[in-house]
Amino acid sequence: MSRRPSRPVRLLASALAAGALLTTAACSDGGGSGGAADTAAEQAGIAERNAAKQTPSGSPTGTATGSPSASPAALTESGAKAALLTEADLEGGWNQVPDADKWRDRLLVGEVDVSDFLTAQADAADCQELLDGLYRDNLLGEPSGPSALTGFEQGDSRLLEQVAGYDRAGLDDRLKWMNSLPQKCDEFTATGSGGEKRTVQVTEASVPDVGDAREGLHVTVRGSADATPVTLTLDIAAVRVGTTALTVTGGGLDGGETDSVQRGVRQGTERLKTVLDGGTPSPLPGDVD
Repeated sequence: MSRRPSRPVRLLASALAAGALLTTAACSDGGGSGGAADTAAEQAGIAERNAAKQTPSGSPTGTATGSPSASPAALTESGAKAALLTEADLEGGWNQVPDADKWRDRLLVGEVDVSDFLTAQADAADCQELLDGLYRDNLLGEPSGPSALTGFEQGDSRLLEQVAGYDRAGLDDRLKWMNSLPQKCDEFTATGSGGEKRTVQVTEASVPDVGDAREGLHVTVRGSADATPVTLTLDIAAVRVGTTALTVTGGGLDGGETDSVQRGVRQGTERLKTVLDGGTPSPLPGDVD
C-alpha cells in the first residue's frame, strides 16, 4: 500500500526550506556572503530527498491521496455460479429448474418483415438481432469470460438469469444498443417458419438503480400456438458491474413478471458484487433496496 512521508518528516523539510529562504533574504539585505544561505539550502534539499526516499517507488510524492480502494476480483466459473439467484432470493412460488439452458420459445423464431422499415431498413437487422438474442439467451452477445445460467418456473411463467464476464467496450456497446431498440423497433411483424405472422412490440422498461450501468426492455409477441391466439410477454433487464453483467428475463403466456425481474436484479446485483469483492453471498438474503 502506498504511504506518504510521515508528518514529522514533511514538517522538517518544510521548516528547513523556509529557513533557507529567510537566511538568503537576510544575507541579501546585509550585502554579506551567501555561504550561510548555501548551507541552509543544501540542508533543506537533503531533508527533502530523505523524505522522498521514505515513499515507496511508483507512489506519487507531494500529492495528498487516500488509500486506494481494492479492485474487484476477476469473475471465475465458481464465482459466476455463486452469484446466481436462488429460490430464497425471489418472492412467490418460484421453483428452480435444472434444465433452464434448454429453454427455447418458438414464438421468438421468425423473420422480420423488412417492409415495416421502409425509411430505415438497417433497423430491421437490429430487430432481428433482438428476436435471435432473446431466443438464444445471448442478448448481450457471447461472453468473453466465465458464465453461468439458472432458471425458475411459476405456473406458465419463467424467470431466467445469466451472469457472465464480457469485454468492457463490447458490453457498453450492447447496452447502448438495447437502449436504442424501443425507438428502432417499436412495432414490427415477424413471419414464422410455417408462414404465420407475429406482431412484436418493444418498449422501454425501468430497472432498479443498481450496478454501474443498466438497461431494460418490455417485449410482447402476439401470434398463435396450436391455432390458438397467444401473447408472449417478456420483461428484460441487464446490469453491468465492472466488466461483468447479469441479465434477468421473466414472463410467459400469463403476462410479464416486472416485480420478480426487478427483485431478481436487485438481489442478483448484490450477490455479484459480493462475489467480486471476494465474499460469499448469504444463503438467506435480506431485502435489498
